[in-house]
Amino acid sequence: MTKRQNAKYKIDRRVQENIWGRPKSPFNKRETPPGMHGAQRKTKISDYGLQLRAKQKLKGYYGNINERQFEKVYNDAIRLRGNSAENLIGLLESRLDAVVYRAKFVPTVFASRQFINHGHVKVNGRRTNIPSYRCKAGDVIEIQEKAKNMALVLEALQSPERDIPDYVEVDPKKMTATYLRVPTLAEVPYAARMEPNLVVEFYSS
Repeated sequence: MTKRQNAKYKIDRRVQENIWGRPKSPFNKRETPPGMHGAQRKTKISDYGLQLRAKQKLKGYYGNINERQFEKVYNDAIRLRGNSAENLIGLLESRLDAVVYRAKFVPTVFASRQFINHGHVKVNGRRTNIPSYRCKAGDVIEIQEKAKNMALVLEALQSPERDIPDYVEVDPKKMTATYLRVPTLAEVPYAARMEPNLVVEFYSS
C-alpha cells in the first residue's frame, strides 16, 4: 500500500471532518486528530492554521495530491482570468482522476488514480494513464473493454452513495462519460465545506 493510499485513513481525522462523506470514515468513530495526544490538541486555530487546514483538506480530497503538483495547479489558477478560488476548483475538477470519480466508475478518488495508472481509461478514444491529465469540455472518457466487468466498476456504478453532478454526463450501459464543462464551486458535490479562498490566501501571503 502506497503512502497516498494509506493516508486516506488519517486525512479525515487530521482535518477533523469526513471530507468524502464515507460511512466507514474513521472520523465517524473518533472525532480527534490522529496520534496518542490527538484529543488534547483542541486549541484555537490562527488564521494561518485555518488556511493550512483548508489547503490540507482540498489537497487530501483529490487523492492527497503531492505539494508540488498542488502548487502548480494553484499557479495555473491565478494566471487565469476571473476568481482565483473558482479557477482552482475548476482545474482540480478537470483532472482525469476527478472526472472518473465523479462519473462513478470507481468508489474513491484514490481508486480512480490507480485505475487510470493501470491503463483502464481512454480519453477521446486514446488510452490515457496520467491521472492529472486535464480534461477539456466535450472530452469523452471511456472504460477499456477489458475493465468493464470489473467488480470495482460495477459496484461503484450501482452505489447509491453518490450522485453524478450535472457537468458530467454518463452513459452507464456504454460506460462512457462526457465532461460537459468546468464547474463552479457551488456545483461541485463536496460532502464537506471547501474553502478555496483560504487556500489562495495561504499561497499569496
